[in-house]
Amino acid sequence: MDNQQITRCPWCGTDELYVKYHDEEWGKPVTDDQVLFEFLVLESAQAGLSWITILRRREGYRRAFANFDYKKVAAFTPQHVEELVTNPDIIRHRGKIEATITNAQVFMQIQREFGSFYSYLYTFMPDGKPVVNSLKDLRHAATRSDASDRIAKDLKKRGVKFFGTTICYAFMQAVGMVNDHLDDCQFK
Repeated sequence: MDNQQITRCPWCGTDELYVKYHDEEWGKPVTDDQVLFEFLVLESAQAGLSWITILRRREGYRRAFANFDYKKVAAFTPQHVEELVTNPDIIRHRGKIEATITNAQVFMQIQREFGSFYSYLYTFMPDGKPVVNSLKDLRHAATRSDASDRIAKDLKKRGVKFFGTTICYAFMQAVGMVNDHLDDCQFK
């Protein structure tokens, strides 16, 4: 099918990286904890920035944070932090880098408590399933939900940083907990 004939959500524009992300990942349910950790890292890094900025650095994050191996990241030392704040392939924000290490430690605590991070997340979802929203246009798109409020609040209480309700909702969209593709999008 010709790319020009495909109907997509307009937010992805024409940038090849954004289109690929929209078509292949966004809104598709993720059950693998390592992939969930990847998006926790990336969404936390996004705080205050555009998503495309983070997507363009995704491979840099992959290299810098041990292929998103949360066990390895949880063991990062102050020396790792010093190296990472000079790494041009990621956002060199000391607070976000340190938060990534702390968030990996909390992530593992949640796994021990719930069996998996995935299981933990879905305790907040209605009926334990993803939500598929009906959206005619972007003006009606949400930036938060009751579930994102509760998840963000609980994660903050557990020590997770750079993950408020808006970032949490974007995370939920990214990992398919919420499907906010527009109704006429061919990838709904």
